[in-house]
Amino acid sequence: MRGEQFEALAHSQTLVAVGLGAVVATLSTFAATIFERSILRRERARDAAVMFSELLHTLKRYLDLSHQAHERGDPFGGITVRLLRSVRREVDIYDRNREILYLLPDGPLRLETHTLMARLTFALERVLEHTDALAGLEPENSRAALSEGREQAYVFLTECAAEIPGLTTRLSKLGRNRLAAFDLPPSNAAATPR
Repeated sequence: MRGEQFEALAHSQTLVAVGLGAVVATLSTFAATIFERSILRRERARDAAVMFSELLHTLKRYLDLSHQAHERGDPFGGITVRLLRSVRREVDIYDRNREILYLLPDGPLRLETHTLMARLTFALERVLEHTDALAGLEPENSRAALSEGREQAYVFLTECAAEIPGLTTRLSKLGRNRLAAFDLPPSNAAATPR
């Protein structure tokens, strides 16, 4: 009888050890999965922040160039309009990738970015639509109304563009990338160490 008790005790200890090992393995798998998902989530948020900070930075560059062209000669001459069409293509890139914006953990930043892009799009489309309409119109009274509407939309577009640097800075901090090197004049950019 004693031998059977020792044998039962040995089997129960083995059973407890196997059960404890299974619990530990399961918990460590859960912990590893949670850790891996949090790292993946942070990486995806960082990548999204980098993408949108660089997109907004490029947008601001094009808008600055179009503003410089607007101040010289014909305000809505060929160069200004081409630059504004380039801005439109950048906005199209935003539209194609808009769902990535939801990977950012900062809700107010997501909202501000999306709202700014919507406002920029509305103003830009109005400027381009009025420019296209003016190209095909003859009557002077319609031209004056379209010109005034186009100028109002352009002013709104430049006001919206003034908000881009703040959002770019916040996005680049979130993405831990530095856009300062992009802002160097071309002569200094080559001299900076990488």
